[in-house]
Formats: sequence, C-alpha cells, structure tokens
Amino acid sequence: MSDITTAIRMEYPDTIPVSFYILPSAWFKYGSELQKLIDQYPQFFNGMQVDLAHLRENLPIRYRRGKHPDEWGCVWENEVEGADSMVKQHPIKCEEDIFSLKIPPNREGILEHGFMYLRLLDLCGFEDAMVYFAEEGEAIDTLIDKVLEYNIYQVAATLPRMKTMFSFGDDLGMQTGLAIGPERWRKYLKPCYRKLYGMVKAYDPSMLIYMHTDGCIYEIMPDLVECGVDMINPQFRANGLDNLVRVCREEQVIPINLDLDRQMFPFATRSQIFDHVRDCIEALYLPQGGLGINIEFDHGIPLENIAALLEAAEKYRHYKG
Repeated sequence: MSDITTAIRMEYPDTIPVSFYILPSAWFKYGSELQKLIDQYPQFFNGMQVDLAHLRENLPIRYRRGKHPDEWGCVWENEVEGADSMVKQHPIKCEEDIFSLKIPPNREGILEHGFMYLRLLDLCGFEDAMVYFAEEGEAIDTLIDKVLEYNIYQVAATLPRMKTMFSFGDDLGMQTGLAIGPERWRKYLKPCYRKLYGMVKAYDPSMLIYMHTDGCIYEIMPDLVECGVDMINPQFRANGLDNLVRVCREEQVIPINLDLDRQMFPFATRSQIFDHVRDCIEALYLPQGGLGINIEFDHGIPLENIAALLEAAEKYRHYKG
C-alpha cells in the first residue's frame, strides 16, 4: 500500500492511501466480530490485534465515562464509554479570569486535538469566546497569546521526536462555515498557525505538516497551505465535494486526506457506500497523488456497513482515472 507521504509529495503513489480510525466504542459493541472483519484486510491494519479483555483499563482518559479535569482547569465529561469527551465546565468565567490565567507548566511536548482554536473555546465556553472575538479587545489578544505561548513550548519539545511528518488537529469550522468568519480567523488565528508551523519548517524544511480539521473550512484551506500545511484532512459533508474540487483541484492543488461522510455511514445502503467512495475518488483523483481517503468507525455504524466500507476502499484505492 502506498504511504501517505508519497501522496503528499505528489510522487505518483501506486494506490490511493486509505486510513481507518476505529473508536473504542466500536470495539465495545462488536468485539471479536470486528476483529475478524479487520483481519481480512491486512493491507489496511497491518495485523492489528486489540486486547479486548483489557479494553476498558487501556482506554485513554477522555474515552472513559465520567468527568476528567485537564491541566488548564477544563472539565471534560463523557457518558458513552469508548467515545470522546467534551468540555462542560470552563475555567474562565469572566474577562478578569483571562488576565489571571496561568499557563500550565507542562513542557513535555503534548499537543492534543484542539490545541489552538478549540482551546480558546474550551477555556471560555463557545458564547463567551464569540463575544471576545466580536469585541476585538485586549481580552482575546491576551488569551490567544497565552495559548500560543503554551503551544510554542509543546512544538519545541516535540520536534526532536519527529521524523517525516508532524500531525496537528484543530477543528476550525462549523457545519456551514467558520464561527468567527474567515476575516477574523485570518486576523487572529492565522498568525498562530504560521508561527507554529514555521517552527517545524525551520527545524527541518523537509518535514511534512499534516493538519486534521473538522467543519466547513474550504474558505481558509489556501491560508493553511500558506502557513505551511502540506496535507489537510477535511470533512466531506461539511465542505461539500464541489467546494473541495474547486479549492483543492481547480484553483490550486492542495493535497487532502478526505474524511468520508461518517454521518451517512449508519444509514447508508451497501450500494450508497460504494457510490460515495467512488464519487469522491473520481472527483479528486490526480495520477501524481495529492489524495488520501480517511474513514472513521464508531458504535453507531452497523457491522455490515463497516464491511462495505472496507470492501469499497479496497476496490477504489486502485483507481487510475
């Protein structure tokens, strides 16, 4: 199977790289049946074996049921074991809390999903964060500076461990656009990503930067490339295939690892799944590369649909146009 780096570098991969992410909640629901299914696809899973007997005790903290405070004082809550948590309690209750907020002392190189923009929302709550962005005052500048300073420490600590590719994850979009709009994003957040990704390129110009970002972000995909991103992992449904073709193929070529439509997976027929995988690949395929396919499973997808996605991915990863 072609490595994703071959696709990013536009070096004519033999096949379209396909990656799968299986949430622990799917293992809780399907257990050995899921293991038997993925055993049929060593080209995707490389012999992966999940320790089903110790699944709960091996769960990352945020995939466990309950409340989990983090180093910033955000309290994450989870009601479905094996699914991801969300922040329900925010440490910043008023504007004064921003100025007294202490940057956590950790310097170990921890860059979790939601390291920059989502961190602002987790600290304040969505509504208050939107107010600070709208007011464009000292509060939002100070908050961004503190989160960025923390992230600079983490990138610097992580770089010596990196080899070929540095992966980042931060969900920048809503279902139909950016909550703060593209202009405020360019004013307040683009400089942050440019700084962090610039650190990577300064350390090793050949190191690839991969960015996962959910939501409708097609308006700022060229901006992310300007910041140093080599491949973006956008969502099919939020962005729309037409927009992705226009922005990433017609206006310029932007390598993407397309997140297929996980919102249709629980309800789709087998033929709809095959049509979806084919349509995406046909629309975005380039012989030189620039395309990967990413598929995520959770407990809400019927096992037969997981099987159909695996079969469709195997069939269409060989597409040649």
